[in-house]
Amino acid sequence: MANFIWVTFSKVGFHYYPEANHAEYLRDVDYLGNRHRHKFQFKVSIEIFSNNRELEFHQFLNWLDSLFDDNINIHHKSCEMLATDLHREITAKYPGRDIIIEVSEDGECGCTMTWLH
Repeated sequence: MANFIWVTFSKVGFHYYPEANHAEYLRDVDYLGNRHRHKFQFKVSIEIFSNNRELEFHQFLNWLDSLFDDNINIHHKSCEMLATDLHREITAKYPGRDIIIEVSEDGECGCTMTWLH
């Protein structure tokens, strides 16, 4: 059994999906090929090893939030790429833990990625 804490935060960001400008199978969403805005929402769950605030929620949240500017320009990155980048940062600071990261565009579409040890 693994125990987790989780925190959520959001950032306004701009990105684009280059393939949408020219791939035939993406014709119905070709507008995604242009730079556009989303409110990226993050939910990060991290394994804990004690039931007495081994990781303080608010400190973890503040640290995660500090990794991003207020308005993020992520160029061509997808939700999956953002989750992977965030995972890299978390494991550098908190190694050896199971981590689950959800990233969504406007709370409407997104990904869930899980890293288990």
